Amino acid sequence: MKYYIILLKYMKPIEEIDRLLAEHRNYLDSGYQKGILLMSGPLEPREGGVLVAKSSGLEEIREFCHQDPFYLNGCTDYHFIEFHPVKHREELKAWIG
Repeated sequence: MKYYIILLKYMKPIEEIDRLLAEHRNYLDSGYQKGILLMSGPLEPREGGVLVAKSSGLEEIREFCHQDPFYLNGCTDYHFIEFHPVKHREELKAWIG
C-alpha cells in the first residue's frame, strides 16, 4: 500500500468552489467508504485543501481524484506527495495496516 498527502489548489474563484462544495464532499464520502481517505479539509486561508489517502499506487489515487467534481469542473489542480508512515498513533493501525 502507498500513502499520499494530496494538495488541492483552487483554480477558480471561491464562489465557484462554494457552488460545488456539497457535491465535492459527497464524492469524498465514497473515498472514505472505500477506505481510500483518512482525512480531508480546506486550507486556511481557503486557497485549496488537503487529502490524506492510501491506494495501491499513484495511478489509482489520480483516477479517484480526477473523478472529483472540483476536478471535472476545472476548479482544482492536484499535487501528489507519497510518504511512508513510519510512526503513528495506535488508533491509525487498522487504516495503515
